[in-house]
Amino acid sequence: MTMKHIAIGALLAVISAVNHANATDLLQAWQAAQTNERELAVARAAHASADPQRRQADALWRPGVGVTAAAGWGRGESAMRNAQFSAPGLGTSTGVAFGTSITSGTATRVALQASQPLYNPERRAQQQQLNLQADMGELQWQAAQQAAMLRTSQRYLDLAVAQEALRVVGSQLDAVQKAATEAQDRYQLGAAPITAVHEARAQQAQLLAQRLAAQTDLDIKRRALADATGLPQASLQPRLPANQPPLGTQQGLEALALWQERAAANNPGLRQLQLAADMARAEADKHRAGAAPKVDLVAQAEQQRLSGHGDYGSGALNRQTNAMLGVQLTVPLYTGGWRSAKEEESLAKWDQAMAQLDATREEVARQVHATWQGIQAGALRVQALQDALTAVQARQDATRTGYEVGHRTLLDVLNADNASAATVLALAQARSDLLIHRLQLAQLAGQLDEAALSQANQALAP
Repeated sequence: MTMKHIAIGALLAVISAVNHANATDLLQAWQAAQTNERELAVARAAHASADPQRRQADALWRPGVGVTAAAGWGRGESAMRNAQFSAPGLGTSTGVAFGTSITSGTATRVALQASQPLYNPERRAQQQQLNLQADMGELQWQAAQQAAMLRTSQRYLDLAVAQEALRVVGSQLDAVQKAATEAQDRYQLGAAPITAVHEARAQQAQLLAQRLAAQTDLDIKRRALADATGLPQASLQPRLPANQPPLGTQQGLEALALWQERAAANNPGLRQLQLAADMARAEADKHRAGAAPKVDLVAQAEQQRLSGHGDYGSGALNRQTNAMLGVQLTVPLYTGGWRSAKEEESLAKWDQAMAQLDATREEVARQVHATWQGIQAGALRVQALQDALTAVQARQDATRTGYEVGHRTLLDVLNADNASAATVLALAQARSDLLIHRLQLAQLAGQLDEAALSQANQALAP
């Protein structure tokens, strides 16, 4: 090996090390997407309503206090007969008649009221509804996070495959350009037919078109990941899954029945539908409870004042002060059929929600089965493509050797190169699909979290 070859090898090693050092891993992409992805931001804003709903539920059983004040023009007259009247120094008189008269004056009223629910089935049902709505907000947020993780992973691996496709096409194009130059030289020397030159140029033109398409696809995929993560496009250097089968393949994938149990218990969509059914039932309970009596502890104090002039002169003043502390009973008697109709409507919606839950449960079971089978088949496909790559690379080397000694044509070499490139890309796509299927299975089971994403990240090439 010459010093020139050693220097070139060292330079390539340094470039490779720099590229790996600058590579973006899956966890970094997810961490950036958490604060930047628009769909997740919408879900985060919706999730913010969960805590206020729980506070509303708690507040339903706390005291309510209110103050009422009013002022304006007033008029008041009163008359009393057959009353008993007594005063110091005047003795006692019976059969007395007296009255008050204010025909125009100023009226004021101030009242303070307070109440504390003691027994209220309707309010209890409302509290349950609010807590269920808060639970729904929490579940929707968890589902949104898992969906965002899967979207980010898909965008990341799509970019990695597109990047690999451009690299492979570029390598092919370099090799074909070199072959075209060599074919032209050999033709001019009379050592190769003109058809070899035409074949090389045709292949070169085809690869140029493929490179343009690959570059366009790469730009689109890079833009999608950059928009989701907020990271600069130039900094996005994703990594493909490693050569070894990723987690969840035949050797490490748990039984289908276990995944079905997990999905039945934890699937985000199923849990949301179950909560929706519970909320419909709580709505029916609320309207049913509307017919029940209610008991409240109540207290109030009130003062009314009217001053002005009337039939007996000016400066008249009437003032009345009332106070009460006790228990108030409220019994609904008739609502015109509205309450019973609302209850029937809510029960119909509950039946609908339960039917939707049963249908979705079957659909989720089918999705789990299909995804689990996809992982099994994907692992076999990866292994088959790895074996195929070994075979086509051996064929590629043999074809080149045969071409050099005159036993193979340039077209044979180009076909062998194309087969090798196609297998490399198919293997990269198969590994990415296998990893995505594993994440999809975790999402279906409600287990796609940062721990699962970290495991997937470890399956990427170093």
